[in-house]
Amino acid sequence: MLGSLPIAQRARARLEGLGHYALLVRETWRSLTRHPWERGAFSQQLHRIGVQSQPVVLVTGAFTGMVLCAQTLYQFHKVKMDTATLAVVSVSMASELGPVLTGLMVAGRVGAAMAAELGTMKVTEQIDALRALATHPVDYLVAPRLLAALVAMPVLTSESIAIGILAGYATGVGLLGMDPAYSWHNMVRYTHPADVLNGLIKSVFFGGLVATIGCHKGLQCLQGAEGVGKATTEAVVAASIAILISNFFLTLTLNRILG
Repeated sequence: MLGSLPIAQRARARLEGLGHYALLVRETWRSLTRHPWERGAFSQQLHRIGVQSQPVVLVTGAFTGMVLCAQTLYQFHKVKMDTATLAVVSVSMASELGPVLTGLMVAGRVGAAMAAELGTMKVTEQIDALRALATHPVDYLVAPRLLAALVAMPVLTSESIAIGILAGYATGVGLLGMDPAYSWHNMVRYTHPADVLNGLIKSVFFGGLVATIGCHKGLQCLQGAEGVGKATTEAVVAASIAILISNFFLTLTLNRILG
């Protein structure tokens, strides 16, 4: 009985955390739809998420496309399907690797920063000061970050998909001797608009997860520097796991809807 008590306490804490997260999501959505959001804060967050995340997203997309092209070509060459390589690269980058890897990179860079910033504000009682000035923290802090993530993530994902396909093409044709005309023809033939739409819808969902989880961990931060560090780590881990798990269900759902 005593041995099961810590497990029960941890389970209760997890459920309470999920409840607080659900309440934050509902409150943020209400803030976006019913209250005027801070345009200055939105522009600042859009620059942080969209512009400053471009280098890491582009490097990740480019080298993923190059490795995927090389590995696929080595395997397809065994069955004389070399010209289908670029089609596999384009469909994989558009529907799966582009949105998922972009989401993970943004979670590591932006989600951690959101948790650290809001956690520091809570520890130094700046959030209490906002309430004292009749400024709701969700309206001022969370809503602009969520809206900026929802806008920036599809753009970042589009860039990752494009650079991944171009890098794969350059690797296959320039380094590994792939036939350029047939490879490009097969890529255009087998990559459908639904594949790209699939990836962009996922990116919006992943952007929402990164922003809300990062803000939630920051607002639930414990006192002290240790609490801020723990909140930052938990934000990255929770957002990454949420992206990977939700990607499975989104893949099943979107492929059933989009065909």
